[in-house]
Amino acid sequence: MPLSVCARKAICSPMNTGSNNNDSSNGGGGGGGESLKVAIVGHVDHGKSTLVGRLFHDTGSLPEGKFEAIQAMCERRGMPFEWAFLMDALQAERDQGVTIDTSQIWFRTAKRGYVIIDAPGHKEFLKNMITGAAASDAALLLIDAEEGIREQSRRHGYLLHLLGVRQVMVAVNKMDLVDFDRGRFDAIEREYRAYLGELGVTPTHFIPVSARQGDNIAQPSAAMAWYKGPTVLNALDDFQVVTQPDDLPLRFPIQDVYRFDDRRIIAGRIESGRLSVGDTLLFSPANRTGKVKSIEAWSVPGQPVQAGAGDGIGITLEEQIFVERGDLASHETNPPIESDVFRARLFWLGERDLGVGSRYTMKLNTKDMGVVVQSIERVVDTDDLSAREATGVARNEVAEVTLRADTMLALDEFSSSPQTGRFVLVDGYNISGGGIISMEGYADQRHLITRRASNIQRVEHDVTEENRQHRNGHQGAVLWFTGLSGSGKSTVAVAVERRLFNLGYQTYALDGDNVRHGLNADLGFSPEDRAENIRRIGEVAALISQAGLICITAFISPYRSDRDRARGAGGEQFSEIYIEADLATCEQRDPKGLYKKARAGEIPDFTGISAPYEAPDTPELVVDTAALSVDEAVERVVAYIQGRFAIDAKPVAD
Repeated sequence: MPLSVCARKAICSPMNTGSNNNDSSNGGGGGGGESLKVAIVGHVDHGKSTLVGRLFHDTGSLPEGKFEAIQAMCERRGMPFEWAFLMDALQAERDQGVTIDTSQIWFRTAKRGYVIIDAPGHKEFLKNMITGAAASDAALLLIDAEEGIREQSRRHGYLLHLLGVRQVMVAVNKMDLVDFDRGRFDAIEREYRAYLGELGVTPTHFIPVSARQGDNIAQPSAAMAWYKGPTVLNALDDFQVVTQPDDLPLRFPIQDVYRFDDRRIIAGRIESGRLSVGDTLLFSPANRTGKVKSIEAWSVPGQPVQAGAGDGIGITLEEQIFVERGDLASHETNPPIESDVFRARLFWLGERDLGVGSRYTMKLNTKDMGVVVQSIERVVDTDDLSAREATGVARNEVAEVTLRADTMLALDEFSSSPQTGRFVLVDGYNISGGGIISMEGYADQRHLITRRASNIQRVEHDVTEENRQHRNGHQGAVLWFTGLSGSGKSTVAVAVERRLFNLGYQTYALDGDNVRHGLNADLGFSPEDRAENIRRIGEVAALISQAGLICITAFISPYRSDRDRARGAGGEQFSEIYIEADLATCEQRDPKGLYKKARAGEIPDFTGISAPYEAPDTPELVVDTAALSVDEAVERVVAYIQGRFAIDAKPVAD
């Protein structure tokens, strides 16, 4: 039976044939061939609209009579002809004299079609500029020859870098206002090329132009015979169309699930990779698998058996499994990362400052979820690329932050998957920020939450928990000491173990170095290995606790998610004890010389220096070893144990 209207809307995008096609009815940009999407950006009044209007005219792309209509309008207003009016889409733009929304203009050169995305340059409309640039294959950035490089010029360059736009042409406009001076052009090129170079962006061309007079737009300028490079149109033709990322791992975010008769059609758009009928797909973060039975698409000849990046499709599965909007489908090989915490390079647009502890809705692919700002690592000055520590991020600032989600996410790093490595933050009903994802210092938690064994049943012991408590005179427990290297975890743990033993408690201390000699000798110090190290220790500590002993662990365990898993294994008998000491104190102690090596770059991913430490939110006990002696710290921990785990004991206040 035919699909309903709502399903057609979800999967009616034409099947990708390997080129970016545009509808030629929108101004002649398509013509059935490849088209290039170019964002034009720059500081307000640097001449973007004028340049685009000139491009439109000089390529013969104006609708018949349009030029004459604009000319007549200017005459009625008693003003000189304004090229910018050829592409201004909104009456408000003419009234206010600034472009306040993105406008798309289709035109052709002899080589191919173009979609020029004109993005606003005014500081208050950076959100619109980002929207336009994010959808582009390349960018044309304008700088006013008379005004020179402005704050927005640098900010726009940084945003292009942030959005992953790697093809950038810089046009130095209004050269007529500086008498076509080569020295002025050379100075701007040197300064801005150096700035882009620090970002890792290599511009394809720097071109001196006068958009109003047409110099170096479509034809070489007689007034600037000293310039030997291409015109703007020639340089545009040098850009490469960014091909659909079919060669990347499959990423198919689920937009919706529709029911038709006995079919459940899972609809969405393939962002990267390819899928075929018969493929086994992994749906993350639930980690369910299903085999593709059919591919559904609208307005295509026959029923497709394959689909690739850019295709809006629906699929059915051979077996019905629970799939919902926001799930991310992939192949079982090269799946996305699963984590509830990640780093982000964020551009903030909110009216209110972003701060630690602030909550927002994050939109990632087709999924919405709550996130909290766990930390602000630094704020980046887009003018000189310097970084500073900050407690908040103001409007139009760029920052490196850590975000923690309310639930496990399926995500990709931007560096490996630009299509699925971007997100936006919503404050109330307003889009307030956008950024790119990095997992630097954090582990992929997929293997930590995936249960591989089946048909396993727990063995019940004849010796009960009450039997052990009666014999020992205390409950079993897990005392999870966490803190920076050098905070005194091992020192306090060993002393507490001795003190408890002398008091008649059954106890055992697990230390990081000792465990890595045996149980975890196969693990290194990558974020994933560290997470697995803590997972194993948490399970072992829980078993020791179930045996009726008080198990004391002394591990940095820098990630909250890892400690939460250990708490889940330990149950009600788990206590998190934060051995607190600030970084300066720990570095001054440096009992193993590790901080010195880390500062020298000899130890990568060292917690507190080049890798994160997430301090506990609500530990059962805090022991400040920067303020307490070892004996005082031990007394504090032992008092807590006696109050919490001794039989018939009353809790002791902190």
